Amino acid sequence: MIEPDFLRETRASYDAVATSYDRQFRDELASKPYDRAILTTFAELVRRDGNGPVADVGCGMGKVTGYLAGLGLDVFGIDLSPEMVALARRNHPELRFEEGSMTALDLPEGGLAGIAAWYSIIHVPDDLLATTFAGFHRALAPGGHLAVAFQVGDEELVRTEAFGQPISLTLRRRRPEQVAALLTEVGFQLRARLVREPEPYAGGTESTPQAYLVARRPGR
Repeated sequence: MIEPDFLRETRASYDAVATSYDRQFRDELASKPYDRAILTTFAELVRRDGNGPVADVGCGMGKVTGYLAGLGLDVFGIDLSPEMVALARRNHPELRFEEGSMTALDLPEGGLAGIAAWYSIIHVPDDLLATTFAGFHRALAPGGHLAVAFQVGDEELVRTEAFGQPISLTLRRRRPEQVAALLTEVGFQLRARLVREPEPYAGGTESTPQAYLVARRPGR
């Protein structure tokens, strides 16, 4: 099977900037109280409704994986970029990280209690997003929870340079109602929706509103 161009380009781009990206953004979660609040709520829901593993898909250097582990979840990370996975393993040697694509999760059906996709669906093309969400739904056990974060907007931004390195990376901003509709379409129950205004954080300043959705696979 031929790998889509966007996967090759996304992997190569993050491989090229992994060390610089980690240096600038490793501590950003400490300056994002809304992110931590949603992730903490997600962790409480997972502990309440299930006791299986949780996947942090598009985990990057593992900051969200580490945060969820600190909240008591049995969590592991998956990322497309080998260099990001290597960084995550160095940053959190006690946790499991593996290479993989969220668009084709190689996980048993119904084996997860939760999935976090934290600012990682932004690279998935529109025509693959519903299929990606269907894969999340398949991997979750009945009653399992999904938490998604992304930037709000209608634009596709193409980045050709970052940290002094040439890259080819497309970032897709989306409307919360559109993402919520896709989640519902593949069988999720939407449980919470929050949109906040842009704020400064450790590593930069946001330029768009930020959205958070929490959904559940129906079941027990």
